[in-house]
Amino acid sequence: MRATLRPHVSYPGPSVAIEAEAARSGDRLSLTYRVKGDVAGVRWPAPAEPGRADELWRHTCFEAFVAPVEDEVYCEINLSPSGQWATYRFTGYRLGMAPAAAEVAAFSPQLKGPDELVLAAEVDLGQVAGLSRAPWRLGITAMIEAANGRVSYWSVGHPPGKPDFHHRDCLALELPAPQGP
Repeated sequence: MRATLRPHVSYPGPSVAIEAEAARSGDRLSLTYRVKGDVAGVRWPAPAEPGRADELWRHTCFEAFVAPVEDEVYCEINLSPSGQWATYRFTGYRLGMAPAAAEVAAFSPQLKGPDELVLAAEVDLGQVAGLSRAPWRLGITAMIEAANGRVSYWSVGHPPGKPDFHHRDCLALELPAPQGP
């Protein structure tokens, strides 16, 4: 599934376009983000030791929100171009936040020249309670910090009012449950 992310109307971003692709294989979610255009106009985080880290959303960060269609629980995935990542599980809208038992199995942020960055990741969500075997609602989002420090919020869908990636309106895509035993 391919989607175009759009900046929130109140927070225009730098002169870039963001496309994302998502695919599900069992309990694994593959994500690819492509940023094209004035990538020099984006403040990219410095490379860091790959692995789990908190508060990645404070700077340029690509995110995904995964929820079972029939439940309020959800998982937040943060992927930083620095090479760091984080996963969190929520019991309801912004409630019960805790590190998720999800693992980023593969992660590759790459600058593809002066006008393109590609970030790809595969996340195993099989151990996140409530997600296995269920059809998923998916939100694909990004928080982009411009070189001048201005922040923009990108999503497939935005709720009314201020940016809020946790809002169900941002979980605008659906991935079916895996077939078979």
